[in-house]
Amino acid sequence: MFSTLAVRCRKASAAVLAVAALGGSLLAVAPAQALPPVRPYGAVVASSGINERVFPTTDSAVKGVLKFHTQIALRCKARAQDVSGNALWYLLKERNTWVSARYVDSTGEVPLCRTLTRSVLDESAESRRAMG
Repeated sequence: MFSTLAVRCRKASAAVLAVAALGGSLLAVAPAQALPPVRPYGAVVASSGINERVFPTTDSAVKGVLKFHTQIALRCKARAQDVSGNALWYLLKERNTWVSARYVDSTGEVPLCRTLTRSVLDESAESRRAMG
């Protein structure tokens, strides 16, 4: 009986050591693997920063300014006023403000905004000529 118990203890000890060794090697590998972004985000690429606006047009009121290299979470994107060849605008996740995609380097898949309607400003001559 004693020998059977000793054999079981040795087997259990060997199993614990094997699991510990395997777990240690898995932990060493885990940090090297990159995790996909949880949500889309962007970084401001305009050296002078960009304006946060109430609506996706340069005619809209400025609600704030984001500095160069600021990281921002993006809720969705919409086609609106063209700014220097780019008609996409991003709605920010934490704030209900818009930024021109022309000055944001995005990472991850930014979904289309589903509940927006186009306004007369989108197609006006003034809107097409306006700058960011």
